[in-house]
Amino acid sequence: MSGGLLVAGTTSDAGKSVVTAGICRWLVRRGVKVAPFKAQNMSLNSFVTREGAEIGRAQAMQAQAARVEPTALMNPVLLKPGGDRSSQVVLMGRAVGEMSARGYHGGRQEQLLSTVVDCLEQLRSTYDAVICEGAGSPAEINLRRTDIVNMGIARAARFPVVVVGDIDRGGVFASFFGTTALLAAADQELVAGYLVNKFRGDVSLLEPGLDMLLGLTGRPTYGVLPFAHGLGIDEEDGLRVSLRGTVRESVVAPPHGEDVLRVAVCAVPLMSNFTDVDALAAEPGVVVRFVDRPEELSDADLVIVPGTRGTVKALAWLRERGLADALRRRAAEGRPVLGICGGYQILGEHIEDEVESRAGQVEALGLLPVRVRFDREKTLARPAGEALGTPVEGYEIHHGVADVRGGEPFLTDGRGQRLDGCRSGAVWGTHWHGSLESDAFRRRFLTEIARAAGRRFVPAPGTCFAALREEQLDLLGDLIEEHADTDALWRLIESGAPAGLPFIPPGAPGTPAARRAPRPTAPPDRLGPPEPLEQPAQPQSLESAATKEAL
Repeated sequence: MSGGLLVAGTTSDAGKSVVTAGICRWLVRRGVKVAPFKAQNMSLNSFVTREGAEIGRAQAMQAQAARVEPTALMNPVLLKPGGDRSSQVVLMGRAVGEMSARGYHGGRQEQLLSTVVDCLEQLRSTYDAVICEGAGSPAEINLRRTDIVNMGIARAARFPVVVVGDIDRGGVFASFFGTTALLAAADQELVAGYLVNKFRGDVSLLEPGLDMLLGLTGRPTYGVLPFAHGLGIDEEDGLRVSLRGTVRESVVAPPHGEDVLRVAVCAVPLMSNFTDVDALAAEPGVVVRFVDRPEELSDADLVIVPGTRGTVKALAWLRERGLADALRRRAAEGRPVLGICGGYQILGEHIEDEVESRAGQVEALGLLPVRVRFDREKTLARPAGEALGTPVEGYEIHHGVADVRGGEPFLTDGRGQRLDGCRSGAVWGTHWHGSLESDAFRRRFLTEIARAAGRRFVPAPGTCFAALREEQLDLLGDLIEEHADTDALWRLIESGAPAGLPFIPPGAPGTPAARRAPRPTAPPDRLGPPEPLEQPAQPQSLESAATKEAL
């Protein structure tokens, strides 16, 4: 059986995903066979594995950091929000239906614990180490009884826990202490210490606070990671993170030719896999921004309508905002528009949806000769083909089935036979996510966009998106190696949490440990068995800290 570690966080967006990826890259560089794991993920950014399973994009990125092929074992439960109170449940890579928050936390989640533990044990039997990522905060006391992703999985596997805090937000010491103090004694037994993320300035000024935190909790801080620019990688599903990353990287890279190329991405509701534009943002001279007003399309050389978990809802939103009319005007003027997955369906003639929105037949924008019917079975695939005379690879995640009734083929099998999508004038559409990561195709496509826009933009010939992603993952590994106590982290992975960690009152509300409230200055020689947790009130929404503000 292998060792392992759970990376928890004081909040959502504290940096759990990137720290997990950094630890995976650090370990694999020292010869450790390592795998990432997240028992339950809530994300609209997903990926398709080689065996055709849908998992969170963050876990696919972490697998790349570990230099292993991603599998469904690494993310057995994926929740894809479809509204304020319900999500599609993807189990072992396959959609098994929609479920309300009350239904999920009211019993279904507990039933999944054996599944996620089995997946973790399979990974532990294959790898030297498994690095788990938590969700939101382990101190979400309203959800602790049904938790399978934070302390629930740590307790089941007896994994030590390191809590990550984002000091850039402020209040990191209170967050570390409060997170620990709200856990039951048996949970606190596994919390080995802390990791400060996104620190700016002189670390020596932070050290007195770290010493006091050690005195208060009996737990060390395993490292202070500096704020690092240029980490435009797949961090869960936080739009704000992705947006900052793409804009930042676009601005710092000067154009290879005389002009820049401006790309506007319509920020539709329930936007999914907006990581599709990361490859464009990595191109020198390509400026990517997310927009929600029609006037913001006027100076764009390319407008992208991205994927969405709510195609009919996104179509209505485009109409309400005036963006639908702006897209029609662009098409009439021969100005480029690209639709990806749900965006492709929106650009078609009509949509028949009895599955996602149950809205029946809805008229779409009519910019492509495509009719879409939603099927209950989701298409999950890793296709490959050609486009614009260059090789293309991608992945498909959609319920919509396209009936193409005209236009030019877009993605073909190399003999000119249509595989997916179509083109009509300056409007393109495809179901394939990730196609723009194919370097030759991206350069050829941007060249055509620049020609249509009248821009003297020239794609840089040496841009390799895969190499740039490797550089970013190496940077994460460097942050761990250079700024964390890697010897101590390795001891945790090998041997588990140290014995005799003190209990910090008050503990989880309602538990016997909380009522006893022993003093943290008198740690017991050995903590007893797990304390039972009283049943909290049922939550009314899945929108806990594990749900990002963008949703």
